[in-house]
Amino acid sequence: MPSVLIASVTTADSQLGDFSAQRRLQTWLLTAFAAVALALAAVGVFGLVHYAVTERTREMGIRMALGAAPIDILALVVRESMRMPLAGIVIGLAAAAGLTRVMAHLVYGVSPTDAATFASVSLVFACVSLGACYVAARRTGRVDPVETLRHA
Repeated sequence: MPSVLIASVTTADSQLGDFSAQRRLQTWLLTAFAAVALALAAVGVFGLVHYAVTERTREMGIRMALGAAPIDILALVVRESMRMPLAGIVIGLAAAAGLTRVMAHLVYGVSPTDAATFASVSLVFACVSLGACYVAARRTGRVDPVETLRHA
């Protein structure tokens, strides 16, 4: 048909790319916000553990004066500090499992109750929390028992 005017010629790949651009942007934004949320969670856990360690400096010094090894003190602080993040993970898993029906239309390519996704997110948050607890608890190994007993 010689009278048909073609305004633009593009490839199928170009049209598919234009079609999926919004989905890619949404995925990128979701990834960026998730990374920021994970960083904020790590900073929050670090801050809380650091404050708790600061408040218990005398106790740790007395424990060391009575013969506790610095590694034992570190293990005690990390073990006690991980209780709250682990409780948060359990509560978060329960809430996520409860909200799967509400958010089922938002996930693409996975089932809303995908066990691998739940497990991997929980593992990542547990590892980040453990790292934050460890970094904050390292201060306990540098407590001088003599100074602690002198100022107690």
